[in-house]
Amino acid sequence: MNMIRTGVLLAAMTALFMGIGYLLGGSSGVLIAFFVAAAMNFFAYWNSDKMVLSMHGAKRVDEATAPNFVRLVRRLSENAGLPMPATYIIETAQPNAFATGRNPENAAVAATTGLLDMLSSEELAGVIAHELGHIKNRDTLIMTVTATIAGAISMLANFALFFGGNRDRAGGIIGTIAIMVLAPMAAALVQMAISRTREYSADQAGADISGHPLWLAAALEKIERRVPLIHNERAEANPATAHLFIINPLSGQGRDKLFSTHPATHNRVRRLRDLAQMQAQAQGRTWG
Repeated sequence: MNMIRTGVLLAAMTALFMGIGYLLGGSSGVLIAFFVAAAMNFFAYWNSDKMVLSMHGAKRVDEATAPNFVRLVRRLSENAGLPMPATYIIETAQPNAFATGRNPENAAVAATTGLLDMLSSEELAGVIAHELGHIKNRDTLIMTVTATIAGAISMLANFALFFGGNRDRAGGIIGTIAIMVLAPMAAALVQMAISRTREYSADQAGADISGHPLWLAAALEKIERRVPLIHNERAEANPATAHLFIINPLSGQGRDKLFSTHPATHNRVRRLRDLAQMQAQAQGRTWG
């Protein structure tokens, strides 16, 4: 199912590329856009994870440089039955994390210094388990490729405005402006639809991996309170990657919940609390 979803997504992104290509150069523009999109899709499949990590200045760490973090990732990976992913740290005070990679054998987990400093060991375990849930559910390929191509669509749409496009087609200048606005919006809607559903699934998978849904619930509440207060310069410069993070890292996230890439945190917390209650009842404990 994930491979089918990936194929549908890449086809949609290719169609957007071709539409912008038509606006810029008519039939020849479509052909050029098609080959550019095909090359980009191939490149993104193999390299988008490296690109995303580079965009955010992530630095790889090991047990010598970040022993507690790496050991935690290893322990939770074993709980999940996953290969040990590469571990990265991002230098920013904003608490956040994401996972990337085309499959569990080629995956990476990145956490910010702000996250490592702010959370308790249990809360951090909840967050890392969530990211491993993305890897186990094989969300990371589609989410990372989406980020790469959505960003490229925005750039290509801007070319349509700056270079004028083919003004005899697609409504002339009106069509040019429309596609400049609508193409990135369409890409953002794809990101939104994917991310919202996959976040809920990763929350549940992460709760199963850690064994403690309330660890992640507490972490989400802390992160949400802190994120809007701390500017993440690299995230703001690369908004197409916002859906990768456990909480939206962008400062403007509160202005339009309709187009948010993440479900409301209070809904996620409520589901995790319900899950913890069901676990307690299944184990014959009294919930209080």
